[in-house]
Amino acid sequence: MRGTRVASAALLGVAALTFSSSAAGAAVAGDITSFGFSVSPSTVAAGGRVTLHVDGCRRDARVSSSVFDTVTVPKGRRAATATVDWDARPGAVYEVTFRCGHETGHTDLTIAKGRPSGHPTHLPPDRGSHTGVGGEAGVDAGEIGLGAALVAGTLAAAYGVSRRRPTGDRS
Repeated sequence: MRGTRVASAALLGVAALTFSSSAAGAAVAGDITSFGFSVSPSTVAAGGRVTLHVDGCRRDARVSSSVFDTVTVPKGRRAATATVDWDARPGAVYEVTFRCGHETGHTDLTIAKGRPSGHPTHLPPDRGSHTGVGGEAGVDAGEIGLGAALVAGTLAAAYGVSRRRPTGDRS
């Protein structure tokens, strides 16, 4: 009988960890939209041009990033171009946001090491990329706290269930 309780408690713990990890993954991957979008090429040198593709948006789409000026893809068109700023940091990854009506989607644009010929010479020297997951992954302290509370509660419940003795069983 004790083996059944321990197995049940372990199964409950595994289930809680599975559900808490999938909730955290869903918070990160929230880019399911009714329209398609992409940046081409996905890696470009500072000062280079990218094509911003939008598919299935029935109104004007706005595309923005901290590495180029906001671009509008007019209704009925599928693409527009943008020029990446000359001061974009080689090796850095910038987020590109596509907005169609009330929906938004995000993708990344990587800046290649090196610069196209003819770039300005007044730029500061490159000291490497200062990027990282930081706040970009979409997980905040509240979500981490909630996940920790779920795991702690599940472990406490599993421990309690495994330590409880049946009232009628004295073997």
